Amino acid sequence: MIETRLLYYFLAIAREGSITAAANALFVTQSTLSRQMMELEEQLGKQLFIRGKRKITLTEDGIFFRDRAREILELLENTETAMRADAESLCGDICIGCGETVAMDTLAGFLENFHRKHPDVKIHTFSGDADAVLDRIDKGLCDMGLLLGPVRQEKYEYLNIHQKDIYGLLMPADCDLASQEAVNIDQLKTLPMILSDQTFSGHQDLDWFGSDYSVFHVVATYNLIYNATFLVEHGIGYALCLDRLVNTKGRNLTFRPITPELSVDLYIVTKKYQTLSPAAGAFYRYLKEQVIC
Repeated sequence: MIETRLLYYFLAIAREGSITAAANALFVTQSTLSRQMMELEEQLGKQLFIRGKRKITLTEDGIFFRDRAREILELLENTETAMRADAESLCGDICIGCGETVAMDTLAGFLENFHRKHPDVKIHTFSGDADAVLDRIDKGLCDMGLLLGPVRQEKYEYLNIHQKDIYGLLMPADCDLASQEAVNIDQLKTLPMILSDQTFSGHQDLDWFGSDYSVFHVVATYNLIYNATFLVEHGIGYALCLDRLVNTKGRNLTFRPITPELSVDLYIVTKKYQTLSPAAGAFYRYLKEQVIC
């Protein structure tokens, strides 16, 4: 009979596409992991991997085994959770990485209801841009992240929370452009722009503009909007950012929406095939119930 541990090992390799990366994620040695997988293939009598110089891919049998392994582990997890539910109160930790978005208010509402039902669960949040949040998810330091989409990578699962963030332009309150109620999208190409690192590096889709960022006059970038507000106040450029993130009251700043509307959906992102802690797993299932119903 196949040990459950080997299923986790196999799925980690399938997810990472590399023995080295999977070993790092699992905190085991590369040689141990490689040996365990060879023994698994021998036990099954099937070749599961095509071992390339830099990347490992699954054979047809490997794809079949991956799908079955997912189902087995999900069934085990659901069974364990159901058995534990009546036996003890839920406790533990949930760590959530959050990008800059006012949708955190909605997520906090979900957390409030969940925490009222499970007061022994501790909540930890980490704020950062998408790269920082995804890095912590990869390393197991965050269970999930609240991020703008699309950040489409195969190794993640995406739960759409059916909310959107709207983009606009942050500008000095005394500039000529501030007299407009909205900024036409074509006007952006004539302005000194301050873009987020995610947008500038191409991690967020710029198809909104019908072209890539190279057509814009980019004078600065930022990873979190707060510091960029001072660049705007000093007249260095105009910051493309999300609505309601900056409190402009009492500052030489104003925000104008862009027409036609530029918006992005919001997602809860988790790593595929990872086993969440009982607390994190219970909260993720609660979230799915709330956003799907």
